[in-house]
Amino acid sequence: MSWQGILGHDEVAAQFRRALERGRLASSFLFVGPAGIGKRTFAVKLAQTLLCQRRPEAEMDPCGQCPSCAQVMAATHPDLEIVGRPKDKAFIPLELLIGDKDRRGREGLCHSIAMKPFMGGRKVAIIDDADYLNAEGANSLLKTLEEPPPRSLLVLIGTSPAKQLPTIRSRCQIVRFRALASEAVAELLAAQGLAQGPEEAARLAGHSGGSLERAMELTGAELWQFRTMLDERLSEPGWDGVLLAEAVSAFVAEAGSETSARRARMRQVFEFAAEFYRHLLYVLTGSSRGEDPELERLMRRAAERWPADEAAALACLDRSIEAMEQLERNAYQPTLLECWIDDLVKTTLFGRAPLR
Repeated sequence: MSWQGILGHDEVAAQFRRALERGRLASSFLFVGPAGIGKRTFAVKLAQTLLCQRRPEAEMDPCGQCPSCAQVMAATHPDLEIVGRPKDKAFIPLELLIGDKDRRGREGLCHSIAMKPFMGGRKVAIIDDADYLNAEGANSLLKTLEEPPPRSLLVLIGTSPAKQLPTIRSRCQIVRFRALASEAVAELLAAQGLAQGPEEAARLAGHSGGSLERAMELTGAELWQFRTMLDERLSEPGWDGVLLAEAVSAFVAEAGSETSARRARMRQVFEFAAEFYRHLLYVLTGSSRGEDPELERLMRRAAERWPADEAAALACLDRSIEAMEQLERNAYQPTLLECWIDDLVKTTLFGRAPLR
């Protein structure tokens, strides 16, 4: 039975239950793990657990019916503050954390969490998209992290500890969330009516990398067609890097003229490639999961044609992950794309990562 209907994270729930039973809950946490696996949902449900008016928090079983529970789920609870990166911003705005210039230190998340709990229990703050804290935003949190207010809890949600400044990492307890099992992703797709039957749910889940968010993206025909094309190209021996670069550039351009939308598209390309090489490694090492017949056939064909070894496939996977990180550091996209494809071609041809 999953904790509060949140699939795949029972071990994390058990960690919090033990801490609450012992009265040793930390004040600051950094949730890390792949995007779209339920970290934010878990954080909100944890807030509901801590703010529930009817049941002891150590039971980790909020009633879901009291006024406090209802307000948490509606994001209107006076003792809960949730901030994240607006879609039109590259970073979390500083004013969301410490107020604007005219009210600096008198508004924002840090001010809110320092106030006495309105309903007598705890103060809880959640920072979604913590990967998008710039240096100024991260530094604005240091006082709150160093001197946490009594009965307060601050949760930062990101994908990797490496994306946080050392000053943030050292002051937070890191909680690692695992990617969801494909069966869990398929179950969620079916439950939310996002797939037309169990076969499509299993197919999307097999390509999701354990992320419901990525599986939902693939429900769009345009994205799925590109994903299929990319997998087919990468599975061909001696594929043409110039043609692939043109296809990727056209795909990114279709996102529109906004930089954030183009960056999101480019990131999807790198994520798709990383997932391809991850599945290729499964087959090459004899550990294929066999979750999706269509994906299994593609990867076995790719493995039969693969001109290099497992080390080269791993190098291609690492290079794709590195490309994602370079993209987040605002690398110039055309040059990044050219270098990434060039490295993949060389690694595939020579059976090892190129020297730099």
